[in-house]
Amino acid sequence: MGGWLQGRTALITGGGSGLGAAIAERFVAEGAQVAILDKSDEKIAEIAERSKGAITGVAGDVRHLGDNQQAVGYAVDKFGKLDIFIGNAAIWDYNAKLIDLPEENIAAAFDELFAVNVKGYLLGAKAAQKELVRAKGCMIFTVSNAGFYVDGGGPLYTASKHAVVGLIKQLAFECAPHVRVNGVAPGAISTDLRGPAALGLAEMSIANVPLGQALKGTLPLSDLPTSQDYTGAYVLFASKENIPMATGAVLNCDGGFGVRGLSSASAGEDLPQRLGLAIK
Repeated sequence: MGGWLQGRTALITGGGSGLGAAIAERFVAEGAQVAILDKSDEKIAEIAERSKGAITGVAGDVRHLGDNQQAVGYAVDKFGKLDIFIGNAAIWDYNAKLIDLPEENIAAAFDELFAVNVKGYLLGAKAAQKELVRAKGCMIFTVSNAGFYVDGGGPLYTASKHAVVGLIKQLAFECAPHVRVNGVAPGAISTDLRGPAALGLAEMSIANVPLGQALKGTLPLSDLPTSQDYTGAYVLFASKENIPMATGAVLNCDGGFGVRGLSSASAGEDLPQRLGLAIK
């Protein structure tokens, strides 16, 4: 099978479900060999079965360097090298505002969320760096519209995603010219994204939030995307042929979050009618 990632190998954290699984499946379709690091043995088994063994992986916690090292070692042992590391595992704070964060839990919630969303990426990069330098590969990190704008989360999540943007830029500097480091910033997405246990949100899934209703009329591109709708951006950054000079960049795929108008989300709703086009 051909594709933009033919012969490349990738390791994806949080690859057992949601966006991570969609990226893994898209990479396989593009010709890559894919391993995942996920906290759930069950989810790893499910995606391995669904992909007929094309996607494989190990269970572990991105907050531990040893688990990241084990995942890198697993990928290298299985595929002989590692070309692409994607830091994707994350948790969300469900827009918990400062006023609503309980005093007795705020420190623990901060530590938990930053440990997954920021430290997990840093430890993954540390574990993968040597193999990526050897392969002249790349790192790609999942950011969020909350890495640039407000109200994509509460102060904990928003601060963590701003930190990821800084991490991308610093690692791009430190790893050049051998490894390209970039990020993808998705907007709204209905997945199994969970929240911090310290706030009692470990079993809360963003899939239960009516995001589709919330987006209507609020974004220029207001349809609720699927996980698959974001995967092309990761293929772009992973492909040496398409974008070899990009490093330290973050591609916003947020439905136009940053270009909303004051009077309406978008100004082009009536363009087909004004141009005489019969578009439904």
